[in-house]
This record gives sequence, C-alpha cells and structure tokens, in this order.
Amino acid sequence: QVQLVESGGGLAQAGGSLRLSCAASGRTFSYYAMGWFRQAPGKERDFVAAISWRGSYTRYAASVKGRFTISRDNAKNTVYLQMNSLKPEDTAVYYCAADRNPYTEDHSWSANDYWGQGTQVTVSS
Repeated sequence: QVQLVESGGGLAQAGGSLRLSCAASGRTFSYYAMGWFRQAPGKERDFVAAISWRGSYTRYAASVKGRFTISRDNAKNTVYLQMNSLKPEDTAVYYCAADRNPYTEDHSWSANDYWGQGTQVTVSS
C-alpha cells in the first residue's frame, strides 16, 4: 500500500522560502515519477511541479517556474519542493502525488495516481 506523507508547510512572509517534503512508502520509490499540486480555497487542484523517475526530467507550472524547485532523494524515499520568493497567491494546500505506473518520464497526472493528505502553505503580504 502506497503512502505519501507531506510535511514542511506553514506560514511564510512574501519573499520568503519554505521547503516541503513528501515521504513515500509501500513500494520502490525510485521507479516512479513524483509530483506536487496545490489547491487554493474555492479553486481546483492545480499542477505545480513534477519529476521523472530517474530525476532527469522536471516540469513546472508557469506560475512557479524560476521560483520553485522539485527534487528527489531516492535513498530517503522523499521528494522535495523548495519554494523561494513566495507570493500571497502561493497560499494553498499542497499535495504530493506519485505515479501509479513505473518508469515514466513525463506523466499525465490523474485522480488514479496516489495522493497525500496535503500540507497547508500560507503566505502573508
């Protein structure tokens, strides 16, 4: 059974930084692409960033490109989201996602993938 547990959320000031972590368990972590999504109040869940199973390919939403960095540590079964230059519009619940199928470079995410419970990020102006 795949489990994803996010941590690292909290309150930050505009211009500040936070690093989110997502610890995965239940299968061989290094075989699977990982992603981050976010959902603001009253809005749909949006894609933020993704990293391929080998870590060689990353993709970002236009709104975070150049400010956020996704990375993975396969030895720790953990994926990270480093968030710099935070803006109030980054306020949301952030969710970690894991591809259901292995060996994917650029995965098309869906509700069928595995999802964490989310961690709140609040950015004050």
